[in-house]
Amino acid sequence: MRKLLSTCFIAVSILVLNGCGAGDQINQIGFVPLPTEISLEKGETTINQEWAIIENGGHDDLRSLKELLAENLAVDYGISVSRQGGQKIALNIEPDNPTFGKEGYALAVSEDGVKINAGTPNGIFYGIQTLRQLLDSGDKTDGGITINQLTVNDAPRFQWRGMHLDVARHFFDVKFVKRYIDYLAMHKMNIFHWHLTEDQGWRVAIDQYPKLAEISAYRDESLIGHYRDKPRQYDGKRYGGFYSKDEMREVVQYAKGRYITVVPEIEMPGHAKAALAAYPELSCTGGPHKVEKLWGVHKEVFCAGKKETFEFLENVLTEVATIFPGPYVHIGGDECPKNRWKEHDLDQQRIAAEGLHDEHELQSYFIKRIEGILNGLGKRLIGWDEILEGGLAPGAIVQSWRGMDGGIAAANAGHEVIMSPTSHAYFDYYQSEDKENEPLAIGGFLPLEKVYQFEPVPPEIDQDKLHYILGGQGNVWTEYISTPEKAEYMAIPRMSAMAEVLWSQEKDRDYESFTSRMKWQYKRLDRMKVNYRKPE
Repeated sequence: MRKLLSTCFIAVSILVLNGCGAGDQINQIGFVPLPTEISLEKGETTINQEWAIIENGGHDDLRSLKELLAENLAVDYGISVSRQGGQKIALNIEPDNPTFGKEGYALAVSEDGVKINAGTPNGIFYGIQTLRQLLDSGDKTDGGITINQLTVNDAPRFQWRGMHLDVARHFFDVKFVKRYIDYLAMHKMNIFHWHLTEDQGWRVAIDQYPKLAEISAYRDESLIGHYRDKPRQYDGKRYGGFYSKDEMREVVQYAKGRYITVVPEIEMPGHAKAALAAYPELSCTGGPHKVEKLWGVHKEVFCAGKKETFEFLENVLTEVATIFPGPYVHIGGDECPKNRWKEHDLDQQRIAAEGLHDEHELQSYFIKRIEGILNGLGKRLIGWDEILEGGLAPGAIVQSWRGMDGGIAAANAGHEVIMSPTSHAYFDYYQSEDKENEPLAIGGFLPLEKVYQFEPVPPEIDQDKLHYILGGQGNVWTEYISTPEKAEYMAIPRMSAMAEVLWSQEKDRDYESFTSRMKWQYKRLDRMKVNYRKPE
């Protein structure tokens, strides 16, 4: 690669790859996700221990970003930069420069040094990730690394670039949650969707309701094998866990340092059996209930006819809002059976009193009432696409999972949308059609290439409504994922494909290029000791 670069000057806009094998040389650098524009030049620069990192711009985050980069250089590359080096890596924030936007950056490597310019700390952080990838593919020398001189101008296509982790079916400790956040950060993702409550477990400590931690966080036993296996077998072992408020704040702070917003999900009105095990008076029947040990959809739901239900949920969400400072709270809203509401006098009385037509409109009433609570706490409500049924809450964000239709309808109606359809974004699906040689999964088939083919903006979206598509998200549901190692295997490298879909421009995506660049990504994952699925 070095000899090729020394024979000619190559200016590469990713719009057109041409001249002297420019596309191949970009692939050999191994950027993932692919930047918007790259200009390769013929020179080289060696970064070693005689360099220093400086900061310009006066932003409070610059010092921590400088320390982060210094730590990266020392731990990953064995380069301990000095405080008074000759050449410099300069981190420059230009808040009044409109070219960068909220998350864009420019990286320049020249004979004079390295510059990362951005309008915000987010942009500087993403520039650092790109510099690290450049260093990975550089030539290692005694005490330093020689890298290509180049210029990168880059910004994400979508503002919502997310990954989800379900910790309710199987619990993952704070150490792994932080490690998972590190994977998001290296991919320039900015949303961590933390699925915290379910029928099978409640993971959030709530001061006002201590039985949520004492009872709802634990089930008597767990299913062995698949849901479809008959007869079903269980392991006979009590299982569970929960996060203290301090632990959750620790995760939020850790994510903040990587410019990732944590979005908690508190399921309602369905998927609530764990909560109802502790507080059965909030159900339609009054219980008794147990934390569910079987996966799937269960008919016990929060009673929409009792005022106590909304008092409970308001108190819970008020405490949740103090833990998670981000602007969003996800309330699920999916897979809510209406059987109990149809049978219960108080729910039917609510339908009559509110002038509703049926139980679907009762669910809409429920969601709208919760939205009012969240708005009062300074939060926006997100729900799965079932919240469209019976009428959508006015300011709700729809996360479309049952295909794209829900997202299309919501966007065309003027609502913001996150696209994460099962067809392209469910990483609990099998990664090979040879299921006998893959770990047990919930079903389906989602190979890496199909994730890469995901397009979050379908043609059915009206042209004047395209801006309502915030972006997309990969989801990791854990019914059949009980260990950190398996969570890594199921999420990665599909996370890399999702990251490129959400960051890079659609016109620049090319699967052959992606798989070539992923060779460097696999080396990074090996260095991090990630249990990713090896490419076939």
